[in-house]
Amino acid sequence: MAGWWPTGANAGRRPHSAGASEHETAPLAERRARVDAVREAARMAVRSMLAHRLRTLLTMLGIIIGVAAVVTVVALGKGAQAQVESQINELGASTLEIYPGADFGDPRSAEIETLVVGDADHLAALSYVDSVSPNLSGSVAALQGSRRANTQVLGVGADLPRVRGLRLKAGRFFSADEVDAHRAVGVVDQKAAKALFAGNPIGSTVLLGGMPVEVIGVVGANAFAGGATPTVYVPYTSAASRLLGSQRLESITVRVRDNVPTNAAEASLGAELQRLHGRRDFFIYNADQIRKAVMKSSQTMAALVSAIAAVALVVGGVGVMNIMLVSVKERVREIGVRLAVGARQGDILRQFLIEAVLICLFGGVLGVLFAFAVGALSSLLSLGVPFLFTAGPVLAALACSSAIGLGFGYFPARSAAQLDPIQALAAE
Repeated sequence: MAGWWPTGANAGRRPHSAGASEHETAPLAERRARVDAVREAARMAVRSMLAHRLRTLLTMLGIIIGVAAVVTVVALGKGAQAQVESQINELGASTLEIYPGADFGDPRSAEIETLVVGDADHLAALSYVDSVSPNLSGSVAALQGSRRANTQVLGVGADLPRVRGLRLKAGRFFSADEVDAHRAVGVVDQKAAKALFAGNPIGSTVLLGGMPVEVIGVVGANAFAGGATPTVYVPYTSAASRLLGSQRLESITVRVRDNVPTNAAEASLGAELQRLHGRRDFFIYNADQIRKAVMKSSQTMAALVSAIAAVALVVGGVGVMNIMLVSVKERVREIGVRLAVGARQGDILRQFLIEAVLICLFGGVLGVLFAFAVGALSSLLSLGVPFLFTAGPVLAALACSSAIGLGFGYFPARSAAQLDPIQALAAE
């Protein structure tokens, strides 16, 4: 008996019992059993889906359409928003455009001639102003050798590249001295260069409305010019005196310094011009305000699309529930056999619930792939429709489709689990 008692380092320790080992491994075994049950239920659900492919596809159809519509419209909205923001940033988020009249479309604006070059010079001297460009424009026929094109002529100041962020592709822009001297020099955009010249246009002469203009530079595409019309930039002094025959400015573009809020600059510029003119016969277009308005409109559109998407997915979920109820009715004997050989109600519930979730999840994946295909087709055909796919909306759509399966699949799954085995086996 003396040898039974622990001695030395083992003194005071209780013997390790088999019962303690079983107690420690019981939770692990239970977890493994649950995982195995879920895995088996998933296998049976997939087998059932493959055995009824057409029905499964028709069940998915509502989810596919709903998810595809949501992802496509959200991507289209984000793409359009990014495109508009890019154009506004290209125009200059810190720029203010001053026009005659009360607003766009004011019929009296053509009669107002108080917006003059002196206003631009006065505004350029203000401490918070970075650069200024007077602007006037007109449509003029351009001729270069045997090539002819209708062009948009923009009479602008020497600071326009800084004001509008124009990027030169070749050559240079005209200087302030050339503007003051009414020089007949011009800068063409890439559309005009392609339409009027076979090679490098720098140093060539083009006739604009009969006036020979030396081409000194080429600029890239810019939202300031807009449209597909070839554009030629010339000094506003030359445009007014030799091309368009009018000293009246169509607008004045002002770029404020980077550390100056555009709203404050707009108020100050308005006060200065009103003091010079003696009345407010102009209005100011603030690019930053337009950007904020676009952002707000995009958010409103996103909320509207989300509401429509919710309705579409709910309708798809109702379709899933109806088909699952039909599936339960068709498989009553199968359910009865499973219950008779030892399957628990939880096993039946799990199988049908997983089947509903998988149907909706696969439908969501197919819907996302369909949306991607629409975006790729639009890009391939160069339709000009911007799609911007991001992970957030895609993951949200897949999560919602899974939740739809979980919510609308519960009632059919519960109905299947609560079947009486005897009645189920006796069913035809």
